[in-house]
Amino acid sequence: MNLKPLLSSLAIGAAVISSMAATNDLKVNVGKPGAPIQPTMYGIFFEDINYAADGGLYAELVKNRSFEFPQAFMGWDTFGKVELKDDGPFERNPHYVRLSPAGHREKHTGLANEGYFGIGVEKDATYRFSVWARTTQPGDTARLRVELINPSDMGESQVIGRENLKVIGNDWKKYTVVVKADKTCDKAKLRVFLRKPEVTVDLEHLSLFPTDTWMGHENGMRADLAQLLKDVHPGVFRFPGGCIVEGTDPDTRYQWKETVGPVENRPTNENRWHYTFAHRFFPDYFQNYGLGFYEYFQLAEEIGAEPLPILNVGLVCQYQNDLDHQIPTDSLDIFIQDALDLIEFANGSTDTKWGALRAEMGHPEPFNLKFLGIGNEQWGPEYPERLEPFVKVLRKAHPEIKIVGSSGPDSEGAQFEYLWPEMTRLGADLVDEHFYRKEDWFLSQGKRYDNYDRKGPKVFAGEYACHGKGKKYNHYNAALLEAAFMTGLERNADVVHMATYAPLFAHIDGWQWRPDMIWFDNLRSMPTCSYYVQQLYATNKGTNVLPLTMNGEPVAGQEGQNGLFASAVLDADDNTIIVKVANTSAEPQQLNIDFAGLKKKETISGGKVITFTSTDPMAENTLDEPYRMAPTEAQIEALGANYTTVIEPKTFKVYRFNRSNK
Repeated sequence: MNLKPLLSSLAIGAAVISSMAATNDLKVNVGKPGAPIQPTMYGIFFEDINYAADGGLYAELVKNRSFEFPQAFMGWDTFGKVELKDDGPFERNPHYVRLSPAGHREKHTGLANEGYFGIGVEKDATYRFSVWARTTQPGDTARLRVELINPSDMGESQVIGRENLKVIGNDWKKYTVVVKADKTCDKAKLRVFLRKPEVTVDLEHLSLFPTDTWMGHENGMRADLAQLLKDVHPGVFRFPGGCIVEGTDPDTRYQWKETVGPVENRPTNENRWHYTFAHRFFPDYFQNYGLGFYEYFQLAEEIGAEPLPILNVGLVCQYQNDLDHQIPTDSLDIFIQDALDLIEFANGSTDTKWGALRAEMGHPEPFNLKFLGIGNEQWGPEYPERLEPFVKVLRKAHPEIKIVGSSGPDSEGAQFEYLWPEMTRLGADLVDEHFYRKEDWFLSQGKRYDNYDRKGPKVFAGEYACHGKGKKYNHYNAALLEAAFMTGLERNADVVHMATYAPLFAHIDGWQWRPDMIWFDNLRSMPTCSYYVQQLYATNKGTNVLPLTMNGEPVAGQEGQNGLFASAVLDADDNTIIVKVANTSAEPQQLNIDFAGLKKKETISGGKVITFTSTDPMAENTLDEPYRMAPTEAQIEALGANYTTVIEPKTFKVYRFNRSNK
């Protein structure tokens, strides 16, 4: 291949762009490292919305596995003689099914489960089916046939995987069999036949997991989705969500104690999102609590993130309830005790009640919990009124725990202005700010934190995402503006200690809210443009802020700055200077970066540049093309003390400069 014409064309193109570009002189003072950047600076926020848990990250493939949905057979088809019973072996999940002989040699008894929008299975992969079972008579042996089926298969058989299982005796026991799939199918079903000679059998907690779960855990996570979380390199992991922590009413609020202990005895809870949007209605959206607080802590540890659990402050969802339907303030003791017990569960020694349970579940070492959020995005005087007794008790019992409060659901306005002074008065360590806003808001907020009180609580930007006008998809332009906004978070790392994009996950067949950071179906997953922005910040966060200015001013999309946003950090671990620049304008911009403050024998000896760009602002990844939009990397040659380059229109770049002695 003759590269000379290609190289000549590239050189001519670069020269044309350079001649068109406005000149922007950026000064990075490498001799004055500023505020340390917290290890928790960039992280992830998990909420069970859009089927993020059951049907998503939690790898269980069976819906309503213990028949505890309000409609007990929701998710199941039954045939033959199937009876629902309610005196089972698990106190919190009393229901089970009894399969009896069909009564005719040509008839069959059994049941089939539809999974979550079908069950995704891959050719040659193996799946662990388990069930608690017994016969109804001592000494009997019941025979079951466990099948994976494709109802739409045009072959001679629907069956794409099959194994047999024996149930012996009338004591409840757990039985397990591994089924191998012969074909790939994203909409399979699980079917269980009572085989001949037919013996009556009771079945409870029917479960199906891929054997290849994240880290091989039996009650595990879906491997590809968990890997995407680890690949972000998050510093903090907030869970189990926002609004689901509150619940629609007191009975359906999220209670962490119901999510720990044996998975078979964790009750089903109503997910407040299943009826929130009537125009995207999912009446079968419940929580089986298989993904519980133990699993959240374990996952945080395995992906290298600090756990940040959020607990109910004694308020159910304020969007869905008037004040006269709220939990009264004289009923807070149980909520405060939940907080104390959670700290014991996470950090307590194995001779404590909750520390012993953690050890029994497989983790005798503490999880080293450091942060605890109390309340989600509550507002009004009812929130600080309830938060105050939490703070008093926790400060006395656990002064080592940092408390995260809330500034409400808005990024500005009356409630925001009311709650910040209240959080300061109560002594919250961090205040959780939420902002789901349009493009113009993100473009206007480059200096949002420049004038925050440096002595007050720190900021946790706990939920944010840019919502495109008329098209709330994960298109490139929204991600670019998030990248621009985040330069202001980084520049103000003495104030901002945490930031997490939200929401995290969405099932392509079951979403209610968008945009979201990671999309998936039953077999595939897709990082969005916003995912890559978060990853670029987290993997290039450095250790200390470096002053970066243009004509003495922060580069924050201000008038005369040609749509540029920029920040700089030092990575003291490898003596690297990292400069992030977002060009939100439609024109190329020339950057002249001057490295002030280099020592006499120091120089910039090269490095690399990571570029995230698109000529189509509406471009986005898809499940068919999950990596169409992704950053690229190139080398930077030796520089000296200055670097001149051109940043293309609508582009985000991360420059990593090597700093060394001459």
